[in-house]
Amino acid sequence: MRCPFCLHMDSKVLDSRQTEEGGSIRRRRECIACHRRFTTYERLDEMPFLVAKKDGRREAFSRTKILNGILRACEKRPISSETIERAVDEIEREVRSNLEQEVTSDYIGELVMDKLRAIDDVAYVRFASVYRQFKDIDSFVVEVEQLRKER
Repeated sequence: MRCPFCLHMDSKVLDSRQTEEGGSIRRRRECIACHRRFTTYERLDEMPFLVAKKDGRREAFSRTKILNGILRACEKRPISSETIERAVDEIEREVRSNLEQEVTSDYIGELVMDKLRAIDDVAYVRFASVYRQFKDIDSFVVEVEQLRKER
């Protein structure tokens, strides 16, 4: 495994454990050259499926896109990387359990919003503002008021 810090090609595994859901193995590694530690995840390479976008395009499902969207929404919030990783795992598992070869981007977006709503209100509103494309402050206020009612 290549070190993300010095790009050396060799590392040793310090610890391996199965994730809570059992869908992947988390490995703690140490670079042989620079001795810095990093984490990798080993997952089953499942059959790819498509995401139907709002504009009619189709693209391969990307776990990384979900992770990046959640990371942006959670930026500078007191949310652990384990919580984010668990949310992405749950979303991916839900999407894959759909048993369809194709899902809509709307379906994935709603799953992400549901997870963020349960994790952090601010992260949820950040994601919702981009996902729902708020055009003005009134749209934003309506979403915050609805969140307040749910609490």
